[in-house]
Amino acid sequence: MLSEVERAVLAAIDDDRIVADLLELVRIPSVDGTAAESDVQAWCARRLAALGASVDHWQLELDGLRADPEFPGMEVERAEAWGCVGVLGGDGTPGLILNGHVDVVPGDAFDGRIEDGVMWGRGTCDMKGGVAAILGAVAAIVAAGIRLRKPLAVHSVIGEEDGGLGAFATLRRGHRGEACLIAEPTAGTVIPANAGSLTFRLEVAGLATHGSTRSRGVSAIEKFTVIQTALQELELARNRDPHPLLAHLDLANPLSVGTIAAGDWASTVPDHLVAEGRYGVRLGEPLAEARAAFETAIAEACAKDDWFREHPVEVSWPGGEFASGLLPEGDPLLPDALLAAADVGGATPEVMGAPYGSDLRQYAAAGIPTLQYGPGDVRYAHAADEHVVLSEVLRAARTYALLAVRRCT
Repeated sequence: MLSEVERAVLAAIDDDRIVADLLELVRIPSVDGTAAESDVQAWCARRLAALGASVDHWQLELDGLRADPEFPGMEVERAEAWGCVGVLGGDGTPGLILNGHVDVVPGDAFDGRIEDGVMWGRGTCDMKGGVAAILGAVAAIVAAGIRLRKPLAVHSVIGEEDGGLGAFATLRRGHRGEACLIAEPTAGTVIPANAGSLTFRLEVAGLATHGSTRSRGVSAIEKFTVIQTALQELELARNRDPHPLLAHLDLANPLSVGTIAAGDWASTVPDHLVAEGRYGVRLGEPLAEARAAFETAIAEACAKDDWFREHPVEVSWPGGEFASGLLPEGDPLLPDALLAAADVGGATPEVMGAPYGSDLRQYAAAGIPTLQYGPGDVRYAHAADEHVVLSEVLRAARTYALLAVRRCT
């Protein structure tokens, strides 16, 4: 049974305003590394202030953050970046953090077209739908006149897509809470664990010669097939015994080559190849151990090849670093979130892990129990047909409002 306060906050949810907020957010083309990343944070700061939250809207000191030994990496250049935290009610440590990232990957659909209860466009799913739901939950608490005993915090962050700069800076600034819910798209499930990922770069040497006398040279492209085989074997080995929360996946720890560049002339045997890709980090696996496993596999492949014994492949690790993250076993945040989701109507969500990295691992590393639950399906994130079902956004807003009231009053 819902309490009187709980019924009041659910009744105060303003569906039309949530959709309007989402439309405004989507129409800010906040691609990583662009000026619109700052624009969207200014929009969030204004919106939170209008709701009566105490707002910390600050410019990130990028040089200092980069120099931090724990800096998670950054894959785009930024001239400036901003943080935004809103805190509503209460005193002391927030009883709950609602986190959402407002940066998006490149795209060309920022109109927020709505058809048959679905909003289309870059960022609708990943993850401005979740951010709009967070704002809707906060607005409902304010509209219902609910006094919070513990503060409710909203962390609006940028840079999640390319390493996690925004969450890192927010935590370094001292913003903390007893627990955190990240509104990432989870397709109706609750996700208490994320595997991690690293970006690798492989440089393969060859020996250039004219294409008509190719047997005198060594093609870096042909030699890469040796390394590709080693990568496939490594992926197979790292997926033989997946963590139970990831056992539902066909690949719990994927490894893929995303780009290959080689050669500078059609009739020249290429003497240099650069391949970059994404390497899955197992749940609970330290990043140093994950790197060591990868580098060992490459070294062993090189040791078996006559050419590579004299010209070993160079391995480096550019870009962002996504460690794995896991909610502590038995933490009450999980049953609290499941109950809130069920109490707004429908079945209790399934619980499962996800194979991709997110800001969950940063909050977990800071000792803040964290899970993910939000509108949308990650299959449509970054996609040409990115979209979110608006009823899922509205359901998420009600879940967040209920969870916030229960943890903060």
